Amino acid sequence: MVIISGKSGAVARSITISHATDSAIGSGVTIVLANNSQTPVTKALLMDYRKIITVEAGKRSGKPCIRGMRITVYDVLGYLASGMSYEEVLSDFPDLTREDILACLAFAADWERRFQPVPPQ
Repeated sequence: MVIISGKSGAVARSITISHATDSAIGSGVTIVLANNSQTPVTKALLMDYRKIITVEAGKRSGKPCIRGMRITVYDVLGYLASGMSYEEVLSDFPDLTREDILACLAFAADWERRFQPVPPQ
């Protein structure tokens, strides 16, 4: 059982992971909430970044950008990797939102999940 805490420290929900498989997230993985309703993991735990991350051929050489702006996912991830906090990124780029940053992280996580490693020779 996994306990997810709310902001005040109170328990928000308890969930049980059932019939998990080794395959990709969303394939056969379901969470059962305390009220016994079942929700696929992809909807419950992963942000739908597709509404925020855009790719346009004529903008930033077709790199994934945020909401059609000229700020790329790579830019945001680079700022975070250099040690900037969410607040610092949001202060430097007032057009960005916390949801935009989370979308960049979800995009990177999804990209990593889809990565096909080269088999050893």
